[in-house]
Amino acid sequence: MNGFPFAIVGFDLDGTLVDTAGDLAAAVNHALGLAARAPLTEAAVRPMIGLGARHMLEQGFAATGGIPGGDFERLYRELLRFYEANIAIHSRPFPGLIAALDRLGALGVRTAVVTNKREDMARKLLGEFGLADRMATIIGGDTLGPGNSKPSPAPIHAMVERCCGGRAAFVGDSIYDVMAAKSAGVTSVAVSFGFLDRPADALGADHVIGHFDQLIPLLERL
Repeated sequence: MNGFPFAIVGFDLDGTLVDTAGDLAAAVNHALGLAARAPLTEAAVRPMIGLGARHMLEQGFAATGGIPGGDFERLYRELLRFYEANIAIHSRPFPGLIAALDRLGALGVRTAVVTNKREDMARKLLGEFGLADRMATIIGGDTLGPGNSKPSPAPIHAMVERCCGGRAAFVGDSIYDVMAAKSAGVTSVAVSFGFLDRPADALGADHVIGHFDQLIPLLERL
C-alpha cells in the first residue's frame, strides 16, 4: 500500500465520476415530450439526479404539471430505452478523474462504484469510458434488491466486503452519498462540482473537494 492510509476508495457515479447531466436531461425531456410536456433545462434536471431514474422522472413531471396516472410506467420505460441508446452522447468524466484513478491504482488502492443507477446501465456507461474494468466492484441501485440503495449503508458495506475489507472512503455529490457513508462508518468526501441540491459544505460530509486533483492529497493527510 506504500503507506497510503486507505485500502478502498469508492465513488458515486452520476455527478461524481461522470458529468451525465446532458444525457439524463435529454432522456427526461424525451419522456416529457411523449406526454406533451414542455422540456426542462439541464440546470433544472441536475438537482433531480441521485435517487435513480424513476425518481428523476417523477421530479420532472412534478415540475411540469404533475405526475401522470396510468401512463407513467410506459413513459418510464421509454426514458430508460432512450437513455440506454444515448448513454454517452454528452457525458464526460470530470476533470482530473483519470489521473486520480491512475494514482490510486499505482498505490494499490481498490476502487469501486456505488450508484443508484441500475447496475447494467452503470456498467455500460463506465464501459464507454474504459472505466468499468478499473473497478473492483460496481454496485447499482438494483444490485442488492429493494430498500438496499443509498442512503442505506447496505451498498457501502457490500462495497467494503467485495473489496476484501480495509479502511474505506466514499466520494459523492449528494446527501444520499453522505448519509450512506456515515451510516456505514466510512470517511465521506463530497465534491463541489456535482449535481448539488444545496452547497457542498451543507451536505455534512467529513471533507469537501473542488477538483479531483485534491482527492489523493486529502486522503494522504487522514
